[in-house]
Amino acid sequence: MQTLNHPKQTGPVPFLRGLIRNQIFIPLAALLILVVFNLIADPSFFKITLGQNSNGDPVLSGNLITILNNASELVILAIGMTLVTAASGGQDISVGAAIAIAGSVILRVLCGEEARPETMQAPIIVAFLIACVAAMGFGAFNGILVAYFKIQPMVATLILYTAGRSIAAWINNNQLPIISDPEFGYFGNFIPGIPIPTPVFLAIACMIVIFLVLKFTTLGLYTQAVGINSHSSRLNGINPAFVKFLTYVIMGLCVAVAALIKVSRISSINYSVIAKDIEMDAILAVALGGNALSGGKFNMAASILGAYVIQFLTTTLYKFNVASDALPAYKAVVVIILVVMSAPVMRQKLQKLWARLAPKKAEAVKEAK
Repeated sequence: MQTLNHPKQTGPVPFLRGLIRNQIFIPLAALLILVVFNLIADPSFFKITLGQNSNGDPVLSGNLITILNNASELVILAIGMTLVTAASGGQDISVGAAIAIAGSVILRVLCGEEARPETMQAPIIVAFLIACVAAMGFGAFNGILVAYFKIQPMVATLILYTAGRSIAAWINNNQLPIISDPEFGYFGNFIPGIPIPTPVFLAIACMIVIFLVLKFTTLGLYTQAVGINSHSSRLNGINPAFVKFLTYVIMGLCVAVAALIKVSRISSINYSVIAKDIEMDAILAVALGGNALSGGKFNMAASILGAYVIQFLTTTLYKFNVASDALPAYKAVVVIILVVMSAPVMRQKLQKLWARLAPKKAEAVKEAK
């Protein structure tokens, strides 16, 4: 019997159907909407200029540069938050407080016993490595509570969320240390002679590292397996508790990098303000990327894009003079809409609606011909 080979469907309709089903569609659509809105409202929003800073060094400026720069910490945290969410089915709400602790550790090592030393008391790399150890230690603390004591992630991390900023202030004896050496400011601002902000390069480096790790190790596979079904993964030789523990330690490492950028931007720290509410933006970035907050399968690229979309939205609101105290309300409304649109239930309804409309469009085209 002769078999009939049906030709593969091509054209805009199958392409659009496949794009809508893709997990990265929602953050891409949100980004496109923001781009179109700003193009219509104010095309100068996308203008980039090359100027000079106070030291006479060339620097790029403009809203797009601001978005790439200010989103750097959020992108780095979104990487860790995606892994934590996928493995444990919960979120780490302590990252803002943990950034305050790690930043305070960096400044304490660099300042020594004095709050405002004339010169740094230790190399920056040493201070950063010590902060990494401290942040990973707090991440391990959260991981132990979640993985081994079976405490719900949001409750477990609530401990550090509550006490973290007080710990950060205690580390420096409630003083506000200031680093006068301009070299320390390079990590949060510009390196002389390079017009692109340094945090952009740090975020890119973190993205490259995580994509290499996910590509050449089993971390991504194990994380998803544990998040989908912890019991089944154990039967397949995976240690679910250790995988969950490891994701929180990685989250701690991401916190240390973000803390270096945060304290380097102003060469000091404000314990009550630094990284305030950034954990909420990190969680929203994961959700906006279409990742299930109950754990399981994840898309790291979608989470990273979600982080940039959130910063794009924030910059847009500031551009149009939205009051700072009203900014969270505006952002919450928009983000809720985007998250609802990215929910699996809503995506299924949109697919069913598309399936109903597609035949009607086809019939209309035939009648027109």
